[in-house]
Amino acid sequence: MGLVEISLLVRWLLGWFLCLRMPVLPEASGAMDVDPLGEQRFEAQPLEAQPLEAQPLEAGPLEGRHAELRPSVLIPARNEEATLPHLLAALARQSLRPLEAIVIDDHSSDATAAVASGAGARVIQAPPLPAGWCGKTWALQQGVLASGGECLVFLDADTVPGPRFLEHLLAARQRLGGLVSVQPFHRTEKPYEQLSLLFNLVGLMAVPLGPNVGVAFGPAMATSRADYQRSGGHAAVAGQVVEDWFLAHRYERAGLPVSAFIGRGQIEYRMYPGGLRDMVIGFGKNFATAAAEVRWPWLLGVLLWLSGLFWAAWCLPAALLGWPLVGNSDPWLNAAIYGAFALQLGVLSRRVGAFGWINLVFPVPVLFFLGVFVTAILNLERGTIEWKGRRIPTR
Repeated sequence: MGLVEISLLVRWLLGWFLCLRMPVLPEASGAMDVDPLGEQRFEAQPLEAQPLEAQPLEAGPLEGRHAELRPSVLIPARNEEATLPHLLAALARQSLRPLEAIVIDDHSSDATAAVASGAGARVIQAPPLPAGWCGKTWALQQGVLASGGECLVFLDADTVPGPRFLEHLLAARQRLGGLVSVQPFHRTEKPYEQLSLLFNLVGLMAVPLGPNVGVAFGPAMATSRADYQRSGGHAAVAGQVVEDWFLAHRYERAGLPVSAFIGRGQIEYRMYPGGLRDMVIGFGKNFATAAAEVRWPWLLGVLLWLSGLFWAAWCLPAALLGWPLVGNSDPWLNAAIYGAFALQLGVLSRRVGAFGWINLVFPVPVLFFLGVFVTAILNLERGTIEWKGRRIPTR
């Protein structure tokens, strides 16, 4: 085995190391086990629970020891008429019923407000967007001001929580304090959505996860009103596109813990169902800014693993087609390298999303990843990008 092959083996092993700690949001009971993948895992009700008759979200007293935890659920929404019914129906089936669900309509041009109101949510209209604010941070700020709960839960409109998600989330926040967030499991339906494989995996490999890690995920977050005010809230990160990262920093500066988990089996979302163009723009608007916030040891580790993956994506076709190749050109050896990385992707991606056949042809998402990266850098230089009818900053 030559130096190139040894280097690839080290980078392949690094990929396993980076995914050793991906804890799932703990159950309210706190009974933990370890799954065969070696990840920390907590039993949860399956996401596809039997549907229950939906009731108005404000109705019905909560019984038992969680009564004091009933949260205000705040949902920013801009043109989300297609996604809101799934989220609001899921909220109506929660074991821990929210005190209220408030949809903040961010100047939608579709039937977002009517759909939300019809599902039993309280709808408020966000005032005109002031200078220096992003649409999401402004909407959530208005939602907090209009809410009455002492516990605040922020959910993106495209999330679908399992029936015990709020119970688990609020119990974790009560135990850990500060800000607790969860990265949803990525549900894919159309073939183009499989191209997001590396963005989902790298986004979790590049950060520490678990209690008090200083990382936050915007799709699902919980905090107390007192801690939110102590951190400065969304007003302190008004102009940030990746507001979750910067909100986590604000909590840390206020001396508050920030904890993050993955949501497999407990909460899911489908990203960018509007098509490939939306996916490219969506990932591109966050990618470069988020990369700049990653702690350098984690960033270095991810870059080393990615370089091995990129090499493996090149080596097999290069060996078969006679393209330039450093190292051993034996097709069987390069097929083994390719297969090892494909197997690794297949195992690791099960934790973060529904990615199947794309792992076998991973050079395709590698090219997509590189293309979006170049696009993100160009957008960073331009300073703005158009998203949902608005020009938003990329810096």
